Amino acid sequence: MGVLRTKSVEQSIADTDEPEFRLKKSLTALDLTVFGIGVVIGAGIFTLTGRAAHEVAGPAIVISFVVAAIACTLAALCYAEFASTVPVSGSAYTFSYSSLGELFAWIIGWDLILEMFLGASVVAQGWSAYLGTLFEQLGMPIPAEIGYGGTVDLMAILLVLVLGGLMTFGIKESLRVNMVLVAVKLFIVLFVIVAGLLFVNPANWSPFVPAPAPRDTATGLSQPLLQFFSGIEPTAFGVGGIFAGAALVFFAYIGFDVVATTAEETRNPQRDLPIGIIASLVICTLLYCAVALVVTGMVPYQDLDPAAALANAFAFHGATWMATLISAGAVAGLTTVVLTLLIGATRIIFAMSRDALLPVRLAKVHPRFRTPWVISILVTIIVAVVAGFTPIGLLEEMVNIGTLSAFVLVSIGVIVLRRKRPDLHRSFRVPLNPWLPGLSAAICVYLMLNLTVETWLRFLVWLVIGFVIYFAYSHRHSRIGQPGYEEFALPHVVSHHHDDGDRGGDADPRADRP
Repeated sequence: MGVLRTKSVEQSIADTDEPEFRLKKSLTALDLTVFGIGVVIGAGIFTLTGRAAHEVAGPAIVISFVVAAIACTLAALCYAEFASTVPVSGSAYTFSYSSLGELFAWIIGWDLILEMFLGASVVAQGWSAYLGTLFEQLGMPIPAEIGYGGTVDLMAILLVLVLGGLMTFGIKESLRVNMVLVAVKLFIVLFVIVAGLLFVNPANWSPFVPAPAPRDTATGLSQPLLQFFSGIEPTAFGVGGIFAGAALVFFAYIGFDVVATTAEETRNPQRDLPIGIIASLVICTLLYCAVALVVTGMVPYQDLDPAAALANAFAFHGATWMATLISAGAVAGLTTVVLTLLIGATRIIFAMSRDALLPVRLAKVHPRFRTPWVISILVTIIVAVVAGFTPIGLLEEMVNIGTLSAFVLVSIGVIVLRRKRPDLHRSFRVPLNPWLPGLSAAICVYLMLNLTVETWLRFLVWLVIGFVIYFAYSHRHSRIGQPGYEEFALPHVVSHHHDDGDRGGDADPRADRP
């Protein structure tokens, strides 16, 4: 069997029933929605809004958020169809395995490991920075050597260790803590919106779309790949600025895809996963637009602080206690992002280990807690070390390119699986297939081209390392490559996954073999 062998949906679902790999099903649509909001609303809303308004879009940043939300919604619809059809841990990795084949699944799993490891490390450092600011505002500064930017970022390490321990003891327990912190975060965001209205001056919204202006552009390896090849220099403000702002704030939405990694732990995945993914995206869009309107109304866009726009918008009006409250909200907000990314990373590696693309012994599930405890401990240690000892500011864009590449393959995968397996029951379907999934893939490719040349080079190095591991280990050990695997996995589940409306009657099990 070649590198493009696929793992059928029936096989993927059968694997989840094996006792040594069975996870505890305890999550509801509400849990998933909170989970999604927990990871999407993070540093982006506290910093990115002001930066994008100040540098490229002005008050029209509100339109940028809507444009970015439309792009994300297209990808979210594709995720929702896959997650309801293939309710298995692993998100884009599992979806790609069912539709595009093993090599693509490996690539996307490898990219997602990069996204979630680096994402959790970067956000843990950001959390440490906000904690330092908060303690300073409270008159109890953290010693420089053990705080953000110190010799060892001890605060970031402690955060990862505590959240890692919580994650190992149980997904439901993790999400209870997540729910409390998301409630705190939403309170702070709503507070910003309501309290900020007191300081809004409508004159600051005029002109709503500022006149186009030349934009400071990077050169060499730090310029966007599109600019490197085309020579077209981007402009700030105007209509071009709205789309440049959309490319910038798109990354404030990244994270909704992590909801799909919890598919196996969801009570009714066919119904609850689409609700969780789409509801979290809609709620976050409304909050982002409201915050963007308020902050650009409070302070002229030229005077916004790109580093900490929300807190400094209140400080601008002399309301320093409100700025302190917002810093506290950022600490709570970033805690939920780190927790969600840690859970996502463990579920991706769990799915890859269960398929034997990584060592199978990693996928052990704890007999009492029903969590992949070996992987949870490994992920916690690696993320804690990276967050505590590595200055990774330069690698933040790597998170984005890993995510966008996953979006592209999931969008294409929906089209492919519809053609290969029209018989599958799909409780949620992307409308206007193949046009909407195709548009989703095209938009994500365009956004990838707006990332820098050096980000692309680092991404290629990461892919080369992944290919070496795949051909040296994974391809030979892969579970679906072992004799008799398909015959074992298919028969007892295939009858549950036909669609009378598409074929009429039960699907033939023999038609499902790769």
